[in-house]
Amino acid sequence: MKWKGKLICIELVASVCNFGVLISSLTVDRLHNFQIWDLPIWKWCELILSIFCGRLLAECFMCILVLLIQRKVLLKKDILYYAYGLKKSVQTFIWLSLVLLVWGLLILRGVKRSRHTTKILNYVTRFLAACLVGIAIWVLKTFFVKLLAASFYISKFFDRIQQSISHQYVFNAIFAPRLLSTLSGPPLLEIAEMVGRTGTMSDRLNFTIEEAIDVNKIKKMKHGKVSAWTMQGLINVITNTRLSVLSNTLDEIYGEQEINSEWEAKAAAYRIFRNIAPPGSKYIDEEDLLRFMIKEEVDLLFSVIEDAETRRIKRSALRNWLVNIYRDRKSLVKSLKGSMAAIENLNRLASLVMLVVIIIVWLLVMGFLTFQVLVVILSQFILVSFMFGNTAKSVFEAVIFVFVIHPFDVGNQCNIDGEQMVVEEMNILTTTFLRYDGEKIYYPNSVLASKPLGNFYRSPPMMDTVEFAISLGTQMETIEKLQEKIKTYLENNPRRWRHDHSVQFKEIEDVNKMKVALYVNHTINFQNISKRGKRRSDLILEMKRIFEELKIEYHLLPQQVNLTSYVEPTSAQVPLPGNRSYFSA
Repeated sequence: MKWKGKLICIELVASVCNFGVLISSLTVDRLHNFQIWDLPIWKWCELILSIFCGRLLAECFMCILVLLIQRKVLLKKDILYYAYGLKKSVQTFIWLSLVLLVWGLLILRGVKRSRHTTKILNYVTRFLAACLVGIAIWVLKTFFVKLLAASFYISKFFDRIQQSISHQYVFNAIFAPRLLSTLSGPPLLEIAEMVGRTGTMSDRLNFTIEEAIDVNKIKKMKHGKVSAWTMQGLINVITNTRLSVLSNTLDEIYGEQEINSEWEAKAAAYRIFRNIAPPGSKYIDEEDLLRFMIKEEVDLLFSVIEDAETRRIKRSALRNWLVNIYRDRKSLVKSLKGSMAAIENLNRLASLVMLVVIIIVWLLVMGFLTFQVLVVILSQFILVSFMFGNTAKSVFEAVIFVFVIHPFDVGNQCNIDGEQMVVEEMNILTTTFLRYDGEKIYYPNSVLASKPLGNFYRSPPMMDTVEFAISLGTQMETIEKLQEKIKTYLENNPRRWRHDHSVQFKEIEDVNKMKVALYVNHTINFQNISKRGKRRSDLILEMKRIFEELKIEYHLLPQQVNLTSYVEPTSAQVPLPGNRSYFSA
């Protein structure tokens, strides 16, 4: 930033001038014995040098330390995550420590002063010590926030990131095929991230880390063996990269087009199928893929696409896989950004609390706040706690709800009090939901913590029910045909329905109809509520066709009608039908 560059220039100019005065005080006879407040001028030069040049020395020291850790000279990569997070705070701590050391060794010692002067110098010493203690408290706060963020990301998002990285690699491999590949070994995904940018001085120490992520190793990673630095790199890959396809136009042969909608994902799947499958073929065979990909990539592709056990891929399976990649990636990015915002809010809340603690400690060290005054202040805090105790309790419950329980992420379809809503935004104190009609609903997290919550996204494939009624006079042979046709329909649509289902006859009503319930199992959960509705609608239409084919219906019981007068029927009057709908309301 510009102001940082100006600050560094001022520090460099002041340091050079100070060095000149220091050398002159040691070499020029007239300045050698020159004193200010009974101290030789070279001691004042050392103090000024520690103030103006100490920050630069601390920054250079931290940059070199981080560089050594990055080059694996010292500690493991896990330390690198905390080194970058604590860099500025530790740098300030080193700077103030250097100033306090020079002040204590060169300024306070060796000279007898009056009581008034000694008192002033003691206040300065206390001030520096209080600032040093405050920075130490701030370093601890930053460390614990970083530790919480790392453990939270690993426990809540590693599995989803692991799956997304694998799918992204497979997508890149099949959309950018290598016609003449001589590569061997495990599949790799190259990423690059810029690190070390903390100011103009450290720009000289910037370097780009280019890492090849072994996708097979990522698939084998466990939560306990993932370092915070590796997790941060994976998060950067997810949030800073997009699904993109190579342009197929002549003027954009090296360009890329991002996939920003499900329609574009379907179009990309069509292009992939057309480029890989032979003309007129309905499948992509293993031999077709081996012309463009290595064996490890082909095996990885078959492992992530549904219904590829026969080593053949349908166009519909490829399309659905790519659409799911887009949806999952979009949902994951939203969840990560929402969690980052929540952690940032937690950091601000912790910073506010630590700032109050630092002020109290600073006043105690300076001697302005005696223990008697502290007791009075604490008594006032106790009084305030009675007024805001519930607020503090709600904040604590909200933090536990967001970071420990964490029942949903941004983009998840949830069921709260019978209402199906999508998580729009997560904060420390509140969560915003979007209802099916577009209405935004705000819930305090402390209230959500006491409610039973349903999460469709995290649910396994779910069950659905269709209820209908048939005439009591329906023959058993017809009922058996009905069950057989329902079973045939479900077995002919394995991508939509699982084979296990149940047809149960619940009860007989009015001695003229039977209530029947069909229990079916989807191959998906209800995160995508529109897809669930489309499948259910198609099932009901198919059952209507079956009813018409088997002539299944039921009739109303004979009704007694009392006529008070008789009216000649006209051609405009239409008689009431005797049949009713098959499905109950």
